[in-house]
Amino acid sequence: MRIASQFVCLLVLGAAVNAQTDPGPRSGPPQSGGPLNGMSTSELAIFQQAQDTFNEVTGVAKGLGPRFNLDSCAGCHAAPVVGGSSPAINPQIEMATKAGATNNIPRFIQSDGPIRVVRFRRGPDGRPDGGVHDLFVISGRGDAPPACAIQQPDFSQIQNLAFRIPPAVFGLGLVESIPDSALLTNLAANADRKRRLGIQGHFNLSGNDGTITRFGWKAQNKSLLTFAGEAYNVEVGVTNELFPQERDGNADCLSTTSPEDHADLDRGAFSDTAMFALFMRYLAAPTPAASNASIERGRTAFDATGCTLCHTPTLQTGKSSSDALSQQDVNLYSDLALHRMGRNLDDGIGQGQAQGDDWRSAPLWGLGDRIFFLHDGRTSDLLEAVRIHDSQGSEAHDVVANFEALTQDQKQDLLNFLRSL
Repeated sequence: MRIASQFVCLLVLGAAVNAQTDPGPRSGPPQSGGPLNGMSTSELAIFQQAQDTFNEVTGVAKGLGPRFNLDSCAGCHAAPVVGGSSPAINPQIEMATKAGATNNIPRFIQSDGPIRVVRFRRGPDGRPDGGVHDLFVISGRGDAPPACAIQQPDFSQIQNLAFRIPPAVFGLGLVESIPDSALLTNLAANADRKRRLGIQGHFNLSGNDGTITRFGWKAQNKSLLTFAGEAYNVEVGVTNELFPQERDGNADCLSTTSPEDHADLDRGAFSDTAMFALFMRYLAAPTPAASNASIERGRTAFDATGCTLCHTPTLQTGKSSSDALSQQDVNLYSDLALHRMGRNLDDGIGQGQAQGDDWRSAPLWGLGDRIFFLHDGRTSDLLEAVRIHDSQGSEAHDVVANFEALTQDQKQDLLNFLRSL
């Protein structure tokens, strides 16, 4: 029995040694956060000014609230540098009582992250909701109107909640500059291989002009300006020229005129919303790590398994009024299309042409520095994130099966490749 037990232990230890693991976030200085190459002097100047605006903390006097999730753009888009995604330490914990506020911290908000935005699947009447319900209110803050006494939403019905985490905004000007024609051509490519693997995909579209929308977890936003305006209104509570109405019209909590953020025509100054969009437009894409033999083997495996059929390695921008954005390679590892991800990733919320289990192929550039994965940040383990792609109804089922059929070493190479991006 002792010999048999020792043999089993050796097998277990051997499996542990050879098992594939997520290498974790890259070490060393972050390779992201700077401006695009090729920018003009004027573009670089506006980028630096816009970055300062992106970093600003908003108080009630400037429009914070009455309901909000955080008080700055950079607070959510923080890791590994400004423009990234959720940091390891969740700033929402401190935000709950900042400036004297008396907010409770919902149990799904933890100090070790991720930052979470909450949507309700259904409203009190049982009808579909899908909208963001902000975590915090300004009641009790020293800079809030004294009569303001609104309450936080009821977050106790956990099964009715759907979570999203902040997406990184690196390289989004390049993404915005990819022509619809290039996206359509790419989606139609490799049709036979996609059909064999059960991959279909479709685009979310603007309800007005029919063009492809591409920003947000479900590709629900058309442009960076719309993306910025909606986030300023929904996440920070600041009305602006794109979203001029308060989401909570309680008169006791309103102390500013609407829209709170707007262009200053007397000074010829941009609105904050426009500055946010400019910052994202001129923010460079992440730089991948230096390659090695394992990374190159992983790159080959990434294509061989079928991952590249949704996570397109490279697209190209069209002609742009900015040389920095004109006819540039965009190494985003996404087709920007919606794909059915099955039951495990169905949040029950539709946005435009996206149904509950439809998600835009997440751009993988910058993945090497990412801490939390998937739209809701449910895991920090890259291997687990890959496997969660496979569930009933998922277009990724056969691709994940191909991944599982790899040897342990091949799986490790593929993970190493992903962490190099």
